[in-house]
Amino acid sequence: MQQIFNFLIRNKNTIIFLLLLVFSIFLTIQSHSYQKSKFISSANFLTGGIYSWTSDINSYFHLEEYNQRLLEENKQLRAKMANLDDTLNTMDILKISDSLYNETYTYRTAAVINNNYARIDNYLTLDKGRKAGISKDMGVVTSQGIVGIVENVSRNYATVISILNSNSRINAQLKKSNHFGSLVWNGEDPNIAQLTDVPSQARVAEGDTIMTGGRSLIFPKGIPIGTIEEFSLNPNQSYYNINVRLFNDMTNIGYVYVINHNKKEEIRELENTTNDE
Repeated sequence: MQQIFNFLIRNKNTIIFLLLLVFSIFLTIQSHSYQKSKFISSANFLTGGIYSWTSDINSYFHLEEYNQRLLEENKQLRAKMANLDDTLNTMDILKISDSLYNETYTYRTAAVINNNYARIDNYLTLDKGRKAGISKDMGVVTSQGIVGIVENVSRNYATVISILNSNSRINAQLKKSNHFGSLVWNGEDPNIAQLTDVPSQARVAEGDTIMTGGRSLIFPKGIPIGTIEEFSLNPNQSYYNINVRLFNDMTNIGYVYVINHNKKEEIRELENTTNDE
């Protein structure tokens, strides 16, 4: 202990100088918006770099699992292509070309470099940002199901509000009917989400598949979410309380697809014009 005191006494001038320097930098950042924005930008860049480095290490140990998922997805895509080849013989090629040219959705790939799932409000960080064409309110999915919605974007990174977030509400539908509800999360089990607002008139059974309803400009209709694990009617007997076991293992997300609705700006402009009138 005496050695520590001696060290502090010998170097008191240097220590006081460093403390004053740090304090002055802090005051400068807090009182000047330009310096503050530069500091935040640098911090985001540094944090993103750290996340990328740790993600590379984590991905190495999950390569076999990711490759297996890719093989399964390629198998499904090959099956769809085979079915498409049979359909092309009976379709007008010009109509097909026009349909592809005016496609509604565009998919981009990204890697997850940070993933929270143990909090009440969880987020993911992607290694792609504005430079790669990613923007706020784009949907994020894997081949297994939905992951979340892009919340904030920088030049090289993006944060995603996970479906394991108390603020997340996603339009979802029973696959076997047209009854809709909202997918939310109660903050308990990362493998289980809740489907609310499904009317009591709907025919519900354990094992039924839940998918995206397509009634938003974020997710296309039909993306898988999970299956019904259990359900009950709420006290007023008007709506179901439904627990949904997610297809995605939200604790182990490696690579994702980011979905852009190419016509959402046109739709929003039209809706805003209609509301103004």
